[in-house]
Amino acid sequence: MKLDSYDVKILATLQRDGRITKLKLAEAIGLSPSPCWERMKRLQKAGYIRGFYADIDVAKVVRTASVFVEVTLQTHGTRDFQRFEDAVQEVPEIVECQAIGGGADYIMKVVTTDIEAYQTLIERLLSADLGIARYFTYFVTKPVKPPQGPPLEHLLAARQAQDE
Repeated sequence: MKLDSYDVKILATLQRDGRITKLKLAEAIGLSPSPCWERMKRLQKAGYIRGFYADIDVAKVVRTASVFVEVTLQTHGTRDFQRFEDAVQEVPEIVECQAIGGGADYIMKVVTTDIEAYQTLIERLLSADLGIARYFTYFVTKPVKPPQGPPLEHLLAARQAQDE
């Protein structure tokens, strides 16, 4: 599916405000409501829109400790990576995990209630025989810029400029 400028505007607008009304979305991108809604449903069906989420200020609900963890595995076979990745899927405190190139194999974001809960989690992962050779822990002391989606319009404009 090839995206046009209206599709990109729909995606970028929804990325900023997933609760926008159909009418406001149509106004924001310069289409009438029916065609705008049809485009949005098409983008959802094609998998461009994976879901709509609320951005909850978890700190107002419960005290947490956020930790980034760099993980290096002992061996680097396909099964080794798969075993680790399958295990990570089952741990709710691991809210993000990325396979990376360079000195480590993975970087994970872990959110627990406190440092002790994090330590318990790490001990559980180490005793699960997931092939972890070493790990480095980085505790978040202050969030500076909250997580947000990639800057879709900026990335597409940069890509177009490169292609010209």
